[in-house]
Amino acid sequence: MNTPSAKRVGFMGTPEFSVPALEALASVYEIPIVITQPDRPAGRTLQLTPSAVKTKALQLGIPVLTPARVRKNPQFLAQIADLNLDAIVVVAYGQILPQEFLDIPPFGCYNIHASLLPHFRGAAPIQRAILEGCPETGITIIRMDAGLDTGDMVLKKATPIDAMNAAQLHDHLAPLGAEAILEALAAVFQGTAQFTPQDHSQHTYAPKLRREEGILTWHEDAVTLERRIRAFTPWPGCRCRWRDKDVKILEAEPTQGSGAPGQVLSIDLQGIEIACRQGALRLKKVQPQGKRVIDAHAFANGYGVQVGNTFL
Repeated sequence: MNTPSAKRVGFMGTPEFSVPALEALASVYEIPIVITQPDRPAGRTLQLTPSAVKTKALQLGIPVLTPARVRKNPQFLAQIADLNLDAIVVVAYGQILPQEFLDIPPFGCYNIHASLLPHFRGAAPIQRAILEGCPETGITIIRMDAGLDTGDMVLKKATPIDAMNAAQLHDHLAPLGAEAILEALAAVFQGTAQFTPQDHSQHTYAPKLRREEGILTWHEDAVTLERRIRAFTPWPGCRCRWRDKDVKILEAEPTQGSGAPGQVLSIDLQGIEIACRQGALRLKKVQPQGKRVIDAHAFANGYGVQVGNTFL
C-alpha cells in the first residue's frame, strides 16, 4: 500500500465500469471491504457468475460482501460500522442506499457518476447523453445523500463525445472516473474539497434502457437514428427488418439522400443508403439475425438487397 495517510476506504460497485476505480483506490488506500451484488445467472447455461467487481476484488485479496439488499438490513449495517471506514466509494452498485448507511463513514460516501451533473441523473447517463446529441459528457464526483444522484459535487471532469458509441464512451469514462475519485478523495482527506450544491432546476433524468427502444423506424430523421445506433450499442442494439428477419445495425452515418422512408437509395462498397423522414442513413456494419457481424455491402450481396427495395 502506497499512502502516507493509511485511510480506510470501502468500495461498492458491480459492473466492469467500476473496476478501474477499485484498482486505482487499492493502489493508494487500504480497502478493507468490497460490497457488490450477489452472483447472478449468466450465459446460455445460466451458471451463477460473480460480478466484475467481485472477480477483481478476489484477485486483489480483498474481502467481499454480497448482501441481497442494504435497506432494512441492520446486520449488514453493523458489519460496515465495525470496519471503521473513513469513507466509502460507490460506482454503479445497483441499489439506492439509505441515509443511515451513508452516515456511517465520518468523511462520507462518494459516488462516481458518468455525466456532468445535474444533467442525466439516473441509470443510463452514457447512452442518454449520446442520444440527446450532447457535444460532451464526463464524470462527476458527488458526496452522496439519500436522493438519486442529488448530492453536492466535489469534482467534474468533462470529455468530448465525438463519434463514440456507448461501448466506446463507457471504456473512455471508466478510467476517467478512477482518476477523478483519487483527486477528489485526496482533497476530502486533506480538508481542501469544495462541495458545490447542484442546481436542481437544471436537472435531467437518464432512465434505464428498454429493449423496445432499439426498434428503428425510418420515419425519424437520419441524424436522430445515427445517434440512436451509437447510444444503444452494444445493448439493446438497434434493429430493423429485412423481409422477415431482424437486422441489427452496429455502425451507420447520416447522408443527404432523400426518398420514401425505408427505401434503398444506393448500394456500394461504403454500405447501404436508406431514406429516412429527413436525410438518409448509410448502413456500414450490420448483424443479420443469428449470424456474425458483416459489412453492409456484403449483407446486400448475400441477402439480395437491391436499390428500390424497402427496409421496415
